[in-house]
Amino acid sequence: MRRYVLTGTPGAGKTSILRCLAKQGYEVVEEAATAVIGWAQAQGEGEPWTRASFIDEIVEMQKQRQLAASATDSVQVFDRSPVCTHALANYLGRPVSRALTAEIERITAEEIYERQVLFVRNQGFCEPTSARRISFQDSLVFEKIHEESYRAFGFELIYVPAGDLADRVAAVSAVISRPVS
Repeated sequence: MRRYVLTGTPGAGKTSILRCLAKQGYEVVEEAATAVIGWAQAQGEGEPWTRASFIDEIVEMQKQRQLAASATDSVQVFDRSPVCTHALANYLGRPVSRALTAEIERITAEEIYERQVLFVRNQGFCEPTSARRISFQDSLVFEKIHEESYRAFGFELIYVPAGDLADRVAAVSAVISRPVS
């Protein structure tokens, strides 16, 4: 089982890359934070990221999605991981919760994800959405925090440069399709 994390700047195109990988037959796992936000907003909550339980809800959804995906024997690509949630907590100025700490300890001890993380570089802009209310300048700050978080936990960043979607998908495919050495 090989599980890769696709991460990077908000609005960098991770979801588009993930959808293309799914069309190529890769098993993909959608981002948990966006799902948590979308569910809360559908219930009428405008800014769910302001509530105290937000980070732990993301952690729990990430864990459940990872465990549900573990039944297959294929390459899996995850849109973000608990290390991203660590970066999010830092970006929001929140303490790193016990649940988040425990999940990061679990994923590193059990080597849940490949040590090579696919880091999608920004495209020079960030389109706001109902779930992504961040300026491009703030997204660059968040990008740097992501890089620092992954390095702090011993992951190797493989940069997917800005550019054409097909080229980015090919770059990711080249990494995840390599035979295990």
